[in-house]
Amino acid sequence: MLFSSPPWDSVVYWALDLETGGLDVRQDPILAVGMVPLRQGIIRLGESYATLVRPPRPEAINPSSIQAHQLVWGEVREAPSVLDVLQAIDGRLREGVLLVHEARIDVGFLKKAYAGCGLRWPAPPVVDTVDLLWKAARMAHFTDPSPAEPTLNLAAARAELGLPAYPAHDALTDAVSAAELFLVLRRKLGAKKLRELR
Repeated sequence: MLFSSPPWDSVVYWALDLETGGLDVRQDPILAVGMVPLRQGIIRLGESYATLVRPPRPEAINPSSIQAHQLVWGEVREAPSVLDVLQAIDGRLREGVLLVHEARIDVGFLKKAYAGCGLRWPAPPVVDTVDLLWKAARMAHFTDPSPAEPTLNLAAARAELGLPAYPAHDALTDAVSAAELFLVLRRKLGAKKLRELR
């Protein structure tokens, strides 16, 4: 017997993206957060949340990461602390489903930040657009026995699906990008219930 699950568009999704001072969850800080909700299957730009985040010290920003996001100490030194930002994120995460592109990175950084601030991770349901790209590829296997592996890069996956190109490595823009990709993939998969997206 299948477990019950709400209709996909009856829950609130918070699309989230982080810009970080490197890719090492153990030591690199969060530098920027972008979030945008989807309510009843509609992206609500007017409710978006975006902020820079002050790292603990200037040298915490890995110089190689600056090439991607262009965030240097001078831009983030007056930003809110990670604790203040996590408190703003927390209320949104408790409202519904966390939507990300490549959960292992964003969720990993969030869990580490929560633990570092002595906060309890709210453990929201997570929908990962990377997982949905793999599901779509497996579904395509029924009509094409030798399909190519899916393109997992956010910008490239969007381009393959006919979505417009946006500048990369801005947390809010990337959150909106993931939200739009999610809507296209949800339709492509024909998912009607939340369980079909997880």
